[in-house]
Amino acid sequence: MVLLALMQANAAVLDVAANCAAVDEAAGEAAAAGAHVLLTPELFPVGYAPEKIRAEFDPAGLASVHRNLAAIAARHRIALVYSLPAVTPKGDWQITATLVDAEGVELLSYAKVQLFGPEERQAFSPADAAPGVADLHGVPISLVICYDVEFPETVRAAAVQGARLVLVPTALSVGFQAVPQLLVRARALENQVTVAYANHSGTEAGCNFLGGSVVAAPDGSLLAEAGPGPELLFAELPEPATAGAESGPGEAPEAAVAYLADRRPQTYRSWGT
Repeated sequence: MVLLALMQANAAVLDVAANCAAVDEAAGEAAAAGAHVLLTPELFPVGYAPEKIRAEFDPAGLASVHRNLAAIAARHRIALVYSLPAVTPKGDWQITATLVDAEGVELLSYAKVQLFGPEERQAFSPADAAPGVADLHGVPISLVICYDVEFPETVRAAAVQGARLVLVPTALSVGFQAVPQLLVRARALENQVTVAYANHSGTEAGCNFLGGSVVAAPDGSLLAEAGPGPELLFAELPEPATAGAESGPGEAPEAAVAYLADRRPQTYRSWGT
């Protein structure tokens, strides 16, 4: 059994010390409850404010922030997913997510492929690499970030590499309730994976956040759902179902429909999509 914890909270823009202290507190509470991994929102250690981050944040301090967050994971003996800006060797700024294990050792990193809106696109550059997969407690895990999960291709890329759990730091504003309630659940169902989606709450740099973090099961149902305010959300990762079983008319399926096994990728490529 793997217990997930999702941190939904309000960050203080560019107050790294305060935000990391909030992650530290959440990690301690999650570990005390028996959670194996804590997922935090997009860019939480620096706050979500793309233009302000690009103008005022000194990337020379990033290594120290990574060390601090890894130390939090090791201190509480819990794996941690956090999101930070990064600067590539070519000087491009990107939005990234990192998974460290309960000893603070980095297992996986990912850079956001789909940037949302003019602010993000002005402050950051999109990445091109597909999500990777790492093993944590015997579970193949992938990372994607916020807007990425709204595109079928991103989660599908993780699923075909064997991911069973997709962890999504996000920064979703009020007015986009369909994302956690419809799209995240669809991504889970169509790829037969669990999708955990951790959002900000409150207001940061004039952006009003929805909250509404969710954990969607491989059958599209919700395992856990947060309200609009700060919350530490918990969900147990479901055991994998046996794909491919079919049921008769009006009968509940005994196992997941074999969406991944039934794909015809060569045919799709011939369509030019």
